Amino acid sequence: MSQPDTDLRNRALHLGYGRVVRPVLFRLGAGDAEAAHHRTVDLVEALSARPRLLSAVSRVLRAPSVPVSLLGLTFPNRVGLAAGMDKDGRGVRAWGPLGFGHVELGTVTAHPQPGNDRPRLFRLPASRGVINRMGFNNAGVHALAERLRRARAEGTVGIPVGVSIGKTKATPLDEAVEDYLTSVRALDGLADYLAVNVSSPNTPGLRGLQDAGPLAELIGAVVAQTRALAGEGRPVPVLVKLAPDLTDAALDQALEVAVTAGASGLIATNTTIGRHHVAPTDRALAEREAGGLSGAPLTRRAREVVTRVRALTDLPLIGVGGVMTADDAAALLDAGADLVQLYSGLIYAGPGLIREVAAL
Repeated sequence: MSQPDTDLRNRALHLGYGRVVRPVLFRLGAGDAEAAHHRTVDLVEALSARPRLLSAVSRVLRAPSVPVSLLGLTFPNRVGLAAGMDKDGRGVRAWGPLGFGHVELGTVTAHPQPGNDRPRLFRLPASRGVINRMGFNNAGVHALAERLRRARAEGTVGIPVGVSIGKTKATPLDEAVEDYLTSVRALDGLADYLAVNVSSPNTPGLRGLQDAGPLAELIGAVVAQTRALAGEGRPVPVLVKLAPDLTDAALDQALEVAVTAGASGLIATNTTIGRHHVAPTDRALAEREAGGLSGAPLTRRAREVVTRVRALTDLPLIGVGGVMTADDAAALLDAGADLVQLYSGLIYAGPGLIREVAAL
């Protein structure tokens, strides 16, 4: 397809989403933004079950192929779907045809849990941001593993699939390592990489696992478990997802620990508990509602963290946080990220953003 045709298709996608789809989704979730989230996942799951319709949608949304080799895997392009959108893998067959070069499912926990009380998801429209305190609501790792097992057997996945693993809320911190290892064992042979989530602000005490001692113990145990499961084969890569709220000293320490413990790569960043760069009209809501903030208010900080991480290590690095435009994605790549991920940007910009970032 020529560049003028590509530009025209991108403009049409942005126009159609901005004028038709997004207003409908925002009205559906006017009192509860989570309703629109679930409606979107329902739609993607329904597409997964209709191969002909999915193929037709794929032809409209087809993303450029710019393959990238990383972590021993081949990614069709540099843009992935961030964790949090599809916790239970309900749309795993559809994300590739929709243009993504990889998907990170989860965060999933060893045991099913409902998450925090609703409402727990809030839009900041003027800021192009989202606050969530979902609390790892998911059906549990064994349900996700079974869904992935079926999709793998059918050969319908098509793109690398990472899985973000976290701690079950009811599990005491001193039993956190075994909780994570339960998920590692359940996902053996099913995930292309594992992302160890110790940076969500919505599970009490979780971020304490980023401290040097607990992080070394956890990552060391997860890496050892993947090696044991692999035997003579190649262990699944283990990535560590970092918070944007770490001080430079704490970030440097976490990086040193992760590298020493054998992590294969890093993800920067998770959501922030800060409330910087929020528009005045969103300020009251942002300050009233607890949870992690994502979207445009995180753009600058995510880029700063990616820059610092890249200066300190050559490990594979996925940049995520505040990718609202292709220029934001390009800036993260220029800062040192090897791949980027979207979530809030997809809410505000729609599927046209996938195609634009995939072309980078």
